[in-house]
Amino acid sequence: MSNQADGKSFDWVRAAPWLYTAGLFVLWEAAARLFGLPQYILPAPTVVAGAIVDYWPAIWKNSLQTLYTTTVGFALAVIGGLALGILVGWSRFIYAGLYPLMVGFNAIPKVAVVPILVIWFGIGTIPAILTAFLIAFFPIVVNVATGLATIEPEMEDVLRALGARKMDIMLKVGIPRSMPYFFGSLKVAITLAFVGSVIAETVAANSGLGHMMLAAQSQFNVPLVFAGLVMLAVEGILMYAVMAWIEMRMTGWAHRSALANT
Repeated sequence: MSNQADGKSFDWVRAAPWLYTAGLFVLWEAAARLFGLPQYILPAPTVVAGAIVDYWPAIWKNSLQTLYTTTVGFALAVIGGLALGILVGWSRFIYAGLYPLMVGFNAIPKVAVVPILVIWFGIGTIPAILTAFLIAFFPIVVNVATGLATIEPEMEDVLRALGARKMDIMLKVGIPRSMPYFFGSLKVAITLAFVGSVIAETVAANSGLGHMMLAAQSQFNVPLVFAGLVMLAVEGILMYAVMAWIEMRMTGWAHRSALANT
């Protein structure tokens, strides 16, 4: 929706995220000031901004570390999830056999897996990368497998009648059909990858935003904890936007009706 007046237009839809975000911070600031909340309970946004300025070198360093572990873990999840998703969606027999195992593994809290990873690989970057991988892996597999496994039986029958083999059906119909599922799952997986990295960093790491927030919490430096949360939110939004852009570039044909209404 745009408001047109005197030849000028304003896109309220595009401005909505900024307006809502500004409104949230205004309400947060007003509540902290009005109710006189101490900083160790809920610091005001201005106090959090001051903490970001004061601790910027440490925040920047740890933000890069978290972004690195998240990106590497996410990349591994994309490669492994796409490969396993195609395998699971290839055959109903494989789907029926592996899907319950994946559901069971995904039901295990990843924070319970981190100590095992520490035993295997020690404290540091590798457990954070693997935790990001494990938590982002499942939605990619499920979406790719779902896209492949839900090909209409009638379409398969017609293609077989025309002489198409199983490989032909998957390459020319199944995989293209599952691409919107795959690229859509990337937006979910990247946010989950940040969760995995931070979980590992709070348990077994010497750097990263999770480690920084844990250290700040032990010192009752709540503004720094909130500063770390803000940086995580910023990184998550930016990576989500990148995935959304890739989705629109690669599968814009699947969203043509939505684009026509904007």
